[in-house]
Amino acid sequence: MKKRKTKAQFSSASKIIKRVIKYMLHYYKIPFLLVVVFILITAIATVVGATFPQTLVDDYITPMLASGSKDFSGLASDLFRLACIMGTGVITAFAYNRIMVNVSQGTMRHLRDDLFRRMEALPIKYFDTHAHGDIMSVYTNDVDTLRQLLSQSIPQIINAVITMTATLITMILLNPFLTILSIITAFVMLTVTKNFSSISGRYYVHQQIDLGKVDGFIEEMLDGQKVVKVFCHEEAAKADFHKVNERLRNSTNKASSYANLLMPVNANIGWISYALMAILGAILGINGWAGVTIGTVVTFVGLNKSFTNPITQVSQQINFVVNAAAGAQRVFDLMDQKPELDEGYVELVNAKEDENGQLVESDVRTNLWAWKHPHKADGTVTYKKVEGSVVLDDVDFGYTEDKIVLHNISLWAKSGQKIAFVGATGAGKTTITNLINRFYDIADGKIRYDGININKIKKADLRRSLGIVLQDTHLFTGTVMDNIRYGKLDATDEDCINAAKLANADGFIRRLPDGYNTMLTGDGANLSQGQRQLLAIARAAVADPPALILDEATSSIDTRTEKLVQEGMDALMKGRTTFVIAHRLSTVKNSDCIMVMEQGRIIERGTHDELIEAKGKYYQLYTGNFAE
Repeated sequence: MKKRKTKAQFSSASKIIKRVIKYMLHYYKIPFLLVVVFILITAIATVVGATFPQTLVDDYITPMLASGSKDFSGLASDLFRLACIMGTGVITAFAYNRIMVNVSQGTMRHLRDDLFRRMEALPIKYFDTHAHGDIMSVYTNDVDTLRQLLSQSIPQIINAVITMTATLITMILLNPFLTILSIITAFVMLTVTKNFSSISGRYYVHQQIDLGKVDGFIEEMLDGQKVVKVFCHEEAAKADFHKVNERLRNSTNKASSYANLLMPVNANIGWISYALMAILGAILGINGWAGVTIGTVVTFVGLNKSFTNPITQVSQQINFVVNAAAGAQRVFDLMDQKPELDEGYVELVNAKEDENGQLVESDVRTNLWAWKHPHKADGTVTYKKVEGSVVLDDVDFGYTEDKIVLHNISLWAKSGQKIAFVGATGAGKTTITNLINRFYDIADGKIRYDGININKIKKADLRRSLGIVLQDTHLFTGTVMDNIRYGKLDATDEDCINAAKLANADGFIRRLPDGYNTMLTGDGANLSQGQRQLLAIARAAVADPPALILDEATSSIDTRTEKLVQEGMDALMKGRTTFVIAHRLSTVKNSDCIMVMEQGRIIERGTHDELIEAKGKYYQLYTGNFAE
């Protein structure tokens, strides 16, 4: 059973390496073929150099000793030709190594590009279920394992195969009898290499997994460093890190132990073969058996070394190969993830009214948006003005099929209305908004946006029509202006400044060292939490969407700042359908409808006054009176 498992792992590693090579050839087929040609020339030069001792001994040294001749003209000519051949071999060896550096670095660049493109196409669910540090480890550690594989290991393996093949043919032509000993030695070395690499490969897979866990733990601790210090959790964090680090040390130690043993074992087998070849050749040469001459013996000893050395060199690279196979497996696992499906065909387009008052598509930005709806039945295309009305009709949802977290959710939000969701943490408020922008797809029911089933709307267009301010603000490395412009990449500086004024962020921005050109790094670490939230609100404002989702948008702002922000928020929400999630009930009093949620269900709905008069759950939340 264990042997069968080892074979399966070896076969899996081979398939992964083949896939890496196939990926490389997709971009660099001609340079790689040129590398193979240069390796072939290098191998031929090596074999010619290894066979020259026979010519030297049998054609020059032995006859000259017997005749006492001192004519070195023929030898000088052969030495010059040999020097030319060996020089060519040196040049081609340098050339193929230099080309492989370009090929390997270029392949890794393409790989990272493809990885990032795939990552951007993945659904939110993937990032909710995978540690971000582990994903980062794929980009850094796992991709980097391919550098050694592509630049050195693969060329050396090809060189070894070609050199062994050329050497074997030469040995058979010289003396088939002595060739048998070299073949037996090579077989033993290959068997040892296969077994050792299979064992070390298993541990290299564990090493890459453990490395990803270490990276994930470090990222988690960096993000939560304030929490660690507040609760004096440093010692416990050190102990937890020691555990994951020890697992990495253990798997790396086992992988390296077998991999590092391989080369010296093969090297010693090669030296034993070298000695046996010299002894056997001497016996045959002295007795004149099997047509063996002194020159043949000298040459065969050198050829035997040329025949077994490649195996030793390959065994030296085998730890890089199996390590790269483990890393490549994780890389391709990410690349093979299914992208977010989008079967939508309704598009968000710029529109204008023609002379008849009908909406038509516009090539320029008009700030009038329409849904371009192709009808497959008759091939016609209709345009509907984007108004931002949203309807959820008996919606059920679960993050997994066996656990439904939202039950029978129904609501109607007319254009320009403000709909608020209130309730305890975990009641399902944020989940509803995640369904509206299709971060997740519903299990049952219907969601319609401007009367159109959101499954028919292209996801990018749907999300472009929704402005979102999340509770957890994320700012990117760049200027303040760049971060505001992230909401609309073609926004002018004036647009960004007006959006900042709307969010009441203009005042603090102008007090920054470089104003709107102040560089933000580390997720805006040089700003307060409230200031970061104001920039997020300004980012949503500059997008000027017909609908807004505000998920605890003012949760991190102090009471004084909240009053200023609320004025800006009211201006931003004017004329837009707005979904507000809030724990501060004072911020949702003026909502057109308040949805009270509990355990994934809407248990109350109505205006503030209606819900207060009903003296139900909302009344309890608002007044703090939980008495029965």
